[in-house]
Amino acid sequence: METLPSLVLPCLPADFRAVILGASGGVGSAIAALVEQQPQLGELFTFSRSADGFDLHDEKSVEAAAEAVSGGPVHLIICATGILTTNGVSPEKSLKQLDPDIMLEQFRTNAVGPALVAKHFLPLLDRQHRSIAAFLSARVGSIGDNRLGGWMSYRAAKSALNQIVHTSAIEYRRTHPLAVVVSIHPGTVRTGLSEPYSRGHNTVSAEEAAHAMLSSLNKLHPEQSGTFIAYDGSDIPW
Repeated sequence: METLPSLVLPCLPADFRAVILGASGGVGSAIAALVEQQPQLGELFTFSRSADGFDLHDEKSVEAAAEAVSGGPVHLIICATGILTTNGVSPEKSLKQLDPDIMLEQFRTNAVGPALVAKHFLPLLDRQHRSIAAFLSARVGSIGDNRLGGWMSYRAAKSALNQIVHTSAIEYRRTHPLAVVVSIHPGTVRTGLSEPYSRGHNTVSAEEAAHAMLSSLNKLHPEQSGTFIAYDGSDIPW
């Protein structure tokens, strides 16, 4: 693999504080590793179920994690949580395969969980300096870009996530005018999550995805808060 260029995030202030949720996953761990290399980093907080018992489904767990970093303003939040398969069940190929329990679990993890993250972590964003909160979404969550159908539960849950992020961005624009709150598609990443479904798609390593996403987030301006972008910074239709 080609060596990636050095990544610096000049949009963030000196001694910036960062939070990565889902930091034990392929993409989350790669993002955490890059953030840790930033010369102006002050503190990095990472949370995941496997490392510290962080439970996206339990609001008390989310609230406790937010309290653990509440000693000062936060400048970078990356919510890298999510599921594609549910209890070993692959995304539906057609409507007749729809299972209400599977669909509810998709919404619970891919929409309700990140909404709880937004509820408890967005209030920690710095009001005086530029800050970024990014939630990993998926291109298949786009209604306007849906040409193939299928994957109804996953698509719908990610669409719901996008609405949650967009609505949160509108609210926080009033109190945190320098904040950027966005949904971001990481691309088709070579991780255990997406590997079974990557045939026929251009794929990237977790490190390449993390580098591209952080580079694109670094270039966003507050007026772009509430948007849905791809890893390369391009806009994705809702």
